[in-house]
Amino acid sequence: MHKLSVLTAALLAAVAMPAMAQISDDVVKIGILNDQSGVYADFGGRWSYEAALMAVEDFGGTVNGATIEVITADHQNKPDVASNIARQWYDTENVDTIMELTTSSVALAVQGLSKEKKKITMATGPATTALTGEQCSPYGFHWAYDTHALAVGTGGALVEQGGDTWFFLTADYAFGYSLEEQTSKFVTEHGGTVLGSVRHPLSNTDYSSFLLQAQASGAKVIGMANAGLDTANTVKQASEFGIVQGGQKLAALLFTLAEVHGLGLQAAQGITLTEGFYWDRDDESREFSQRFFERTQRMPNMVQAGTYSTVTQYLKAIQKAGTDETEAVAKVLHEMPVDDVFGRGGKVLANGRMVYDMYLMEVKSPDESTKPWDYYKVLATIPGAQAYLSAEESGCPLVTQ
Repeated sequence: MHKLSVLTAALLAAVAMPAMAQISDDVVKIGILNDQSGVYADFGGRWSYEAALMAVEDFGGTVNGATIEVITADHQNKPDVASNIARQWYDTENVDTIMELTTSSVALAVQGLSKEKKKITMATGPATTALTGEQCSPYGFHWAYDTHALAVGTGGALVEQGGDTWFFLTADYAFGYSLEEQTSKFVTEHGGTVLGSVRHPLSNTDYSSFLLQAQASGAKVIGMANAGLDTANTVKQASEFGIVQGGQKLAALLFTLAEVHGLGLQAAQGITLTEGFYWDRDDESREFSQRFFERTQRMPNMVQAGTYSTVTQYLKAIQKAGTDETEAVAKVLHEMPVDDVFGRGGKVLANGRMVYDMYLMEVKSPDESTKPWDYYKVLATIPGAQAYLSAEESGCPLVTQ
């Protein structure tokens, strides 16, 4: 009886073992993979890595007794480079999850590989709705924004203001196509007309021929379906051509605080855009952003603040699941509400899309700005249910219709 009692006690102890025993290698390793040297280096870049480190520090540096590590790499906006890094991280460096993934083509490639490897991805940098649509994954999550939310926000505002004829200047890859398609659909559904489009290479420097075509179209709105330095350079050259002075409106379909800062208010003033975070929104966002500023000398945009949110939510999910095993953590991520400085009242849909409110902004003029980084006027809040496609509408094959 004594031996049986000892065996029973041992079994009970095994069942009640601390959660850290369920953490692989006693380490939770997070990879931040993005563009750190190219056209999107300010859009996310090493600043997203700093946001991830900040999230780990705020979480306490451990989860369920296991150490948390964050590593980072530059994918150079090349899907093959990104896939090779991701494969190495998974196969030899025991990385548990990859996050950020600026550039849609990169994100699709890494999410596809991660699905095969049964690893979680949490994307904040890419825009394409395909991540939670036709190429969705049970382990893939999309935070911060997507092309549908941008189209509803910026496109919707300008159509309502009378901008009913459009010409698109589009980055020649998956992100640009998706953003043009989503915005075109929204414009035409609301009675507008798309007069044409032209595509430019990623990291282009001379936009003169593209802008001349846009100008000649006579469209009331020139939709810039690009991002990062591509958008900044388009705006600069449009100013040289006198396009806005000639009565056409520039719509920056993906423009964030980082690009406004790099361009300056003199050039960026009056541009309408949509973001999912603004540092000066309220006391909580100001406190978080000031701490971010102290370590980076810049205020965060939605990609960087969103990366803070994904890291925090992932760690919360591990804590709740008691393990870093992919299926268990993914289940909790789908079920657990998002409520942090970034995603107030957010929820994750069955296709992995995190839904939360977006903000329609207008860039202030230099005279309207009263302090450093005071760049935006918030024109409207776009409810999450309006900004994002439902899981059923997304085309994700994992979703039961």
